[in-house]
Amino acid sequence: MGFLSLVGNSFGCSASGERLVSAARDGDLQEARALLEYNPRLARYSTFGGRNSPLHYAAAQGHHEIVSLLLESGVEINLRNYRGQTALMQACQYGHWEVVQTLMLFNANVQRTDYLNGGSALHFAALHGHARCLRLVLADYVPSVPNFWNLINESLSEEGPSPDFDDDGLIKMVNQKADGGLTPLHMAALNGHVECVQLLLDLGASVSEATVEDGTTIDLIGAGSTPLHYAACGGNAVCCQLLIARGASLSAQNASGWTPLMVARSWHRNSLEEILSKEPESRIRTVPSPYLCLPLMSIMSIAREFGWRYLNQSPDANMNSAQDVLYTFAQPVTHQRAQQEPYHALFVDTRSLLSPHFLGQAQ
Repeated sequence: MGFLSLVGNSFGCSASGERLVSAARDGDLQEARALLEYNPRLARYSTFGGRNSPLHYAAAQGHHEIVSLLLESGVEINLRNYRGQTALMQACQYGHWEVVQTLMLFNANVQRTDYLNGGSALHFAALHGHARCLRLVLADYVPSVPNFWNLINESLSEEGPSPDFDDDGLIKMVNQKADGGLTPLHMAALNGHVECVQLLLDLGASVSEATVEDGTTIDLIGAGSTPLHYAACGGNAVCCQLLIARGASLSAQNASGWTPLMVARSWHRNSLEEILSKEPESRIRTVPSPYLCLPLMSIMSIAREFGWRYLNQSPDANMNSAQDVLYTFAQPVTHQRAQQEPYHALFVDTRSLLSPHFLGQAQ
């Protein structure tokens, strides 16, 4: 009798777990909340084959309120599916920046890599061209200072690291390698994601990192290829120009002896012939990425300290104002606004967010 009871409970849990999976996938917040109130352990349920949890489904579909609900129910934020992917990776893959923001507020591990390709959340964001997700993933690595643009450029120049900015963690993150030595910049350049290429370069991504032959990947461009080789294969002229402006070598050869120009010709990217044939006569001037100046480190710190991550579940409409602050800073600065205001003026004094108005809402 006890055995039959155990089997019955198992099937019941499985049925309820599948209902929670459906609610997470479909965005049914009311159903998800009811199921978790009935049995909070359902948050840890995973499907039989793919080992996808309700958190994976909610993240992949962009249901950030359900993601918050699951996290507050005690689910492990860094759960992996059978591919080794976390909810953060899936949110970055599909460009759901609100989910990424929620997961970052709950301190998701941004350095974990998947089992198949060794890619991190940063690789997924760069591969699929989601610059906003990319910036949010790096929120804890980019200091909220008005002269960050100058500091990062100084640290990358011959002058060496700035005493005001420890860039080691940031540089390691943006140059993190997946299998085959692929960096996020390689992936963004290959797929022509200009915003991601620009942001990664602004954050210190190396234009000279080369892929390697490690026996785990098939590199159709060839081992020893730089991001410019990949941009040449992808055929995006703007990506090539951005890389060249940051010092990418036109004469660099990969293991097959191919230069970026030869790669472009091999893939019939005829429009790149002029760009890749000769060094520019003068230095190409670039402007900072519109995502660069967002003071997300300060905003995230304040949000974590005062519990703003729980705003999604609050019935008080007035508390949405505090959440709007996070929404505002997840938006890029438009080029029009950048022209109207000095670059340094686009940073805010984050102490203003500690005003009685916001503190009253956060409590």
